[in-house]
Amino acid sequence: MWLMYVVDVKDFEELKKLKTSIQQFPSDLKALENALGWFDQFKPSSVRQKVWLQCQLALAEGFTNAVRHAHKDLPEEVSIDVEVTLLPECLELRIWDKGPPFDLEQQLRDLKQQMNPQSGGGRGIAILQKIADHLSYTRTDNNRNCLLIVKCYQELGNRDLKTFCKENVKESRLPIVRPMD
Repeated sequence: MWLMYVVDVKDFEELKKLKTSIQQFPSDLKALENALGWFDQFKPSSVRQKVWLQCQLALAEGFTNAVRHAHKDLPEEVSIDVEVTLLPECLELRIWDKGPPFDLEQQLRDLKQQMNPQSGGGRGIAILQKIADHLSYTRTDNNRNCLLIVKCYQELGNRDLKTFCKENVKESRLPIVRPMD
């Protein structure tokens, strides 16, 4: 089968700035180590170690939540797709699951009211909110969910974060390269 992509000339300059990769992992917490190992190959040399550790933590929390919550009633063979896009200013991390959707905004509001420092779990989304410069969770037309985590590692200059994300982040776009199911 042949696939043809149409790229607008103005988009070509943007494509040169991108580095995108996607990988499938089994829906198993044991696969987290492999996911983190795969992810580490994308660390730009200019990114401070503290920022990269936050990116790793974001992947670990997002992946763990997909396994424990979104895929809890699904077989291990149902994969979790992890997509990394490197831009000059930031990293976009998308974690795709096939579980039931949930309302991230409502969950964040509920967490503020119910946060229990004594509990051993339940802090993943709060950690993601603290780490991420932009965080969203959307349901796509193909019945998948996309957790989008954006972490800036370069100064944005005169642009504020909200404007940057509005101009550069595509909320629920499908992966540039999507593995065959």
